[in-house]
Amino acid sequence: MRGKLAAGVTMALVFLIPAAPALAEGGPTGLDAACHTVERKVYKDIPKLVTIDLGTADDGQVRMLADQIMNEAKLVESLPALPDALQKAMDGTPDDLRTFLKTDLQKAWTLALRVSMVQTLTGAGTHVKAATQELLDHGSADTYLAYLNDGLYAARVLDCAAQATPTPKPGATKTAAAIPTPAAGSHASGGKGGGLAVTGTNTAAVAGIGGALLLLGGAGYLIGRRRRSRFVA
Repeated sequence: MRGKLAAGVTMALVFLIPAAPALAEGGPTGLDAACHTVERKVYKDIPKLVTIDLGTADDGQVRMLADQIMNEAKLVESLPALPDALQKAMDGTPDDLRTFLKTDLQKAWTLALRVSMVQTLTGAGTHVKAATQELLDHGSADTYLAYLNDGLYAARVLDCAAQATPTPKPGATKTAAAIPTPAAGSHASGGKGGGLAVTGTNTAAVAGIGGALLLLGGAGYLIGRRRRSRFVA
């Protein structure tokens, strides 16, 4: 059962990620967890910002690069973890900063993307939860980046479309269901073992039949009495 579920989530991701560019064509907007239209946060491939040769660049160039990365990670993208790790390297020696940018930047950035994905689970729907968990279990930095930029918003579209009908607002009154009433002259069941209620002309008919039966009964009694009188005589 778990294997089928994982396969289903994987297939959902296959469709979610390619569909995302179509959503982005109309502008950098998308749905948040509450299904409100918001401006998307666009994440950059931060390691690709390193466009200088760290082995030959002077300390000033390395420092300027670090400042550029810090601005993107902290002020633009509000990434967790990465700004603190970078700041620690910037507070050290120039060699410490070079080493961080060469060997540790990729790892710190990947961790920052993972934490950002976990943060998207707050108030998330079924599709967002399934897709996020699948990528956290089997994804990479590249798939994290693609999901945060596009796949997340595609999954939210599915979740918002699947939401149940909104509940009535507090204080709203519900319309009582109409109770059908029998038409004039119709009969209503009196329950198990009960008779039928009769009204109007039906009552008169029943009374007439009853009267006729009484007259016939009386006549029969008189005829029978006369026959017994003759037999005795």
